Amino acid sequence: MAKDNALAKYNAKRDFGVTSEPPGALGKGDRRIFIVQKHDATRLHYDFRLEMEGVLKSWAVTKGPSLNPDDKRLAVRTEDHPIAYASFEGVIPEGEYGGGTVMLWDEGRWEPIAGKDPVKTILEGHLHFRLFGHRMKGEWLLVRMKPRGKEKQENWLLRKIDDEAAGSVSLIETALTSVTTGRTMAEIARGAKAKTKPAKTQPTKPKPQTGKTVNRKSRDLPDFKEPQLATLVDAVPEGRDWIHEVKYDGYRCLIAANSEDVRAYTRSGLDWSEKFGPVVEAFRNLDLPACLIDGEIIAMDSAGRPSFSQLQATLKGEGGKLAYFAFDLIEEGGMSTEKLPNVERKEQLKRLLAPAIGSDTVFYAEHVTQGQKLFDALCGKGYEGIISKKADAPYRGQRTRNWLKVKCTLRQEFVIIGFTASDKARGFKSLLLGTWLDDRLHYAGKVGTGFTASVMNDLLDKLRPLVIAKAAADVPKASARGAQWVKPQLVAEIAYAEATGPLGQGGVLRHASYLGLREDKPADAIVPEKALATEEVITPAINISSGDRVLFPEAGVTKQSLADYYRMLADPILVHLANRPISLVRCPQGRAKKCFFQKHDAGTFGDDVHHVAITEKDGQDDDYLYVDSVEGMLGCVQMGAIEFHGWGSRVPDYENPDRMVLDLDPDEGLDFATVKKAAVIVKDQLSFLGLASDAMLSGGKGIHVVVTLDGAAEWPAVKDFSSRFANALAQAKPDIFTANIRKAERKGRIFIDWLRNQRGATAVQPWTVRARPGAPVAMPILWSELEDIQTAAAFSLQDQNAIVERAVAVALKSWGTLKQPLPSV
Repeated sequence: MAKDNALAKYNAKRDFGVTSEPPGALGKGDRRIFIVQKHDATRLHYDFRLEMEGVLKSWAVTKGPSLNPDDKRLAVRTEDHPIAYASFEGVIPEGEYGGGTVMLWDEGRWEPIAGKDPVKTILEGHLHFRLFGHRMKGEWLLVRMKPRGKEKQENWLLRKIDDEAAGSVSLIETALTSVTTGRTMAEIARGAKAKTKPAKTQPTKPKPQTGKTVNRKSRDLPDFKEPQLATLVDAVPEGRDWIHEVKYDGYRCLIAANSEDVRAYTRSGLDWSEKFGPVVEAFRNLDLPACLIDGEIIAMDSAGRPSFSQLQATLKGEGGKLAYFAFDLIEEGGMSTEKLPNVERKEQLKRLLAPAIGSDTVFYAEHVTQGQKLFDALCGKGYEGIISKKADAPYRGQRTRNWLKVKCTLRQEFVIIGFTASDKARGFKSLLLGTWLDDRLHYAGKVGTGFTASVMNDLLDKLRPLVIAKAAADVPKASARGAQWVKPQLVAEIAYAEATGPLGQGGVLRHASYLGLREDKPADAIVPEKALATEEVITPAINISSGDRVLFPEAGVTKQSLADYYRMLADPILVHLANRPISLVRCPQGRAKKCFFQKHDAGTFGDDVHHVAITEKDGQDDDYLYVDSVEGMLGCVQMGAIEFHGWGSRVPDYENPDRMVLDLDPDEGLDFATVKKAAVIVKDQLSFLGLASDAMLSGGKGIHVVVTLDGAAEWPAVKDFSSRFANALAQAKPDIFTANIRKAERKGRIFIDWLRNQRGATAVQPWTVRARPGAPVAMPILWSELEDIQTAAAFSLQDQNAIVERAVAVALKSWGTLKQPLPSV
């Protein structure tokens, strides 16, 4: 039991007539609570406190806790605090001991590792314990260091044990609000009221049957995101770079879950939670943390295979059972996982779905590395085919060539444009089908098999209200005889043996069979699907002419080697570059010759470089460039592009930026050490306002401090915020910063270039090459790396192997992915 004077030191250091901190008094009982308080005193630190012997044993963790087991954080033992301090959040007046802003950054329970007496081990100089908090979880270790000289305080080390809760996410860079009031440090400092939805939930212990910590996330239900789609190819890709899954014959479905709050979305974003009720209920019972899961809703036929026809019958209540096969994880705990490699996302998904073991409704979709064997086996059993995925590719919400589908049989969706009357007692003889191509609906043939009496009656009930007088497509007279035409609104899934020619260009189906309606796909999105040659998809046939032209004479970099770099780094680059209006730095004759910016296209870039019409200040529409694929990037390189600069917003929401960039541009003569210190100041000030940021070496002289946004604010608001922030910082530290663009104002200082945050302005994109001596690369870095970096051009094309290693490193996967609202300050 703690002695009566355990809190004497605490009380002696404080004037409770001035500070609102609670007076020291011993607590009763031992609930084993823990708290962490972010404390902006003389130096920003994190106070880590464990309830023990009626007090809070306390350590000041100078750099804050880290989830990385390799990080050993200095933790200075401080005086014991009263239990009442566990709820303290506010401002300690200036001049008082510890004067500054205090945030309740984490809270929860702790327990010692079984069999150890914590009172005894802490006296021995070590404490092994488990935390159940909002942010700190799993096993941790505190170890006392040997004293050096006449140290007045004990120095300890705080370290995370490598377990399921370990990771590379930087807690102190991303968790910037109070777990009890939802306020930022700035809001606490000015006495703002608690948020209406404070980020507070009750941490819980792991469920014994799974051994997995259930994390009650203080997040809302994740929003729907566009799913990644696969490209149809003619053969299974080979190599260790690919993993292969069953192609489930059902409805694509994204599950958004947070404990008992669950929604089921179709691939187009329709809420089908009621229609997929059994699956939604199964996820409610799993009691998952906030997450967004990608998968497929299926129903099995009598042979135990996923069957689209059986799925249709099950959804109509005609027997069968719905099941869900989960194959990807898009978001967990408010953090996007999209930048993680495919295999890492799947591993994280598998851990997340541990509570589903034994379920007869929710399944984890396993994968194999022997794609051809899987394909042959499935085709032999009557399955639809397989999906092949690049093992290291990120998740992108569009059709990509990192996901390929290989079908055992020919089948596609078609629009129903009419039906022919039956010469028997049944409802109709056949359906007439169409497909869209070049903004026109084209006839694609008939289907007259695959209908049960129930299916036929159901279809007629849907078709009769759609009857129109004239066909929506040009149909040959022989095929049109006796047809009733309908509005082209219903989509049917059709299997067929062959087509007489290209669909949409006169070809019609042969030996077609009806499988069911596709109510999850709009009719105007149905176009012919043609299998591409696998080899051409894996290695895009982009012709780089004059590949031996030297672009960087001092580094010997040719046009071909630049193209090879962009091909190799396409995935990490496109995470940031895709769908942004861009400006290119083109140097057709090389970096040392004439270079120029280009943001419009006269039609010379090719089909893979897209255009978007954006209204300018004069009211005229101009076509801006954007790319969404490696082919588009290489098409720009073919035209002499070296640098890619992008807007802070994406097509089609180009009026709503999802990124704010503060470019730290130093005056001539300032050393990089000064720039690094300035970048840390910017980061800390943004953090004080509740904004997490990432750092990027510009490849030139400076550093870009990048803040990713949720896209809710429009350009004027983002420009206003960045302007006020830069000017406030320049006023607070005029010896370091200026917010004035004039060169004369930059003397011996760093210009905070906030002007990049206005409509039409651009910033160089992460991982891209600069048209500067030595071919430097604009390199994303961790804040923890900054101290050891000596120049803003620390990486170049000569370091290609190191760059590739960084691009796949887990530590950088979360760079630039955190979506945050713009503060209302």
